[in-house]
Amino acid sequence: MQDQSVVRRSDCRLCGSRHLEPVFSLTPTPPANALVSADQVGQPQAVYPLDLFFCTDCGHLQLLDVVDPALLFENYVYVSGTSPSFVRHFQDYAGALITGFNLAPDSLVVDIGSNDGTLLKAFKDQGLRVMGVDPAKDIAAKATADGVPTLAEFFSLETARRITGEVGQASVVTANNVFAHADDLAGIVEGVRELLAPDGLFSFEVSYLMDVFEKTLFDTIYHEHLSYHSLKPLCRFLDAQGMQPVKVERPETHGGSLRVISQLKGGARSVDSSVSALVDLEEQKGLDRAETFRGYGAQIDQLRDDLGSLLGDLKARNKVIAAFGAPAKATTLMYHFGLGSGVIDFIVDDSPLKQGLFSPGFHIPILPVTALYERMPDYVLILAWNFATPIMKNNQRYREAGGQFIVPLPKLEVF
Repeated sequence: MQDQSVVRRSDCRLCGSRHLEPVFSLTPTPPANALVSADQVGQPQAVYPLDLFFCTDCGHLQLLDVVDPALLFENYVYVSGTSPSFVRHFQDYAGALITGFNLAPDSLVVDIGSNDGTLLKAFKDQGLRVMGVDPAKDIAAKATADGVPTLAEFFSLETARRITGEVGQASVVTANNVFAHADDLAGIVEGVRELLAPDGLFSFEVSYLMDVFEKTLFDTIYHEHLSYHSLKPLCRFLDAQGMQPVKVERPETHGGSLRVISQLKGGARSVDSSVSALVDLEEQKGLDRAETFRGYGAQIDQLRDDLGSLLGDLKARNKVIAAFGAPAKATTLMYHFGLGSGVIDFIVDDSPLKQGLFSPGFHIPILPVTALYERMPDYVLILAWNFATPIMKNNQRYREAGGQFIVPLPKLEVF
């Protein structure tokens, strides 16, 4: 019987072309955030394909297997506000939009996929009005209670009409790490056009394919991330949707992101040179060619073999190996690299929402960080590798007591 919770689309998510080539595949996994409670340990979890396809018409790299969004997002446990670096990032982001585009006090900012309201709080603190939209019911309710009004639903044209009817048009619509998550991107932009004031801005951030490729950040590939964006296909897509990029930036979040700031087509703002410069760089790097990604799988497998050799040697010497961090991307890394309970003894994580739960599929216990000091494992594999520097700094006491950290990506290092 076919699993009804996953469907495979047959056309490009950005341009609708059916000229799609498979370029590489990762090991199928459960949904990346599908942590389980103690009473669910031992029950098998469904796994879904992670096959990457390249559109030979527009150059977009994507998953075609779409897992039911309700399964992925309605009981979401990731919150931005638990990470000090993300809080700072969002404060800087809000400040850059306010000053760079002269946003008036009392302007309305709407954030699609607003999570716990961290970005909107930064706008609110500067005197702007805010409204969030996020399908994770518990997180949306908490954000509203914390002073950031948040609609607990998936964003749609109907949502946009309701917001404009109740609080007016938005000077800014943001969507951060949402454009990679949604299957119907044209539907989102239709809602954005409805929501934006004539001189409004639509600013979105996505994990950037150039960084995913150059830094071998393959573990950011999981079912929530349907799209692996580069600018050239996005420009073509936005143009077809009545939008025009006016500026692009490359923030360092998530190992490397792309921020695209756009206006309604024909808007008053001139187009910054950053747009054409980045498209040119993508062409130089070969991001618009399928063969560029065919060799990517071989690079990933080499990393897997190197880490497997190191950890296999340590386990053969009866070393205890813990892991630090249970981010979504850890699921891809653990499955493709075969890091099950035979390799990793336990995981520690700063988030109280994850402590006491078990990892997707492999069901490895997730404990508070204090477990590092209570149990003193010989090695700690940092699964949240993009925070490796602050993690090691904050846990200097573990190193001083003889513990060692292993950072698996972007290159394998032992500290």
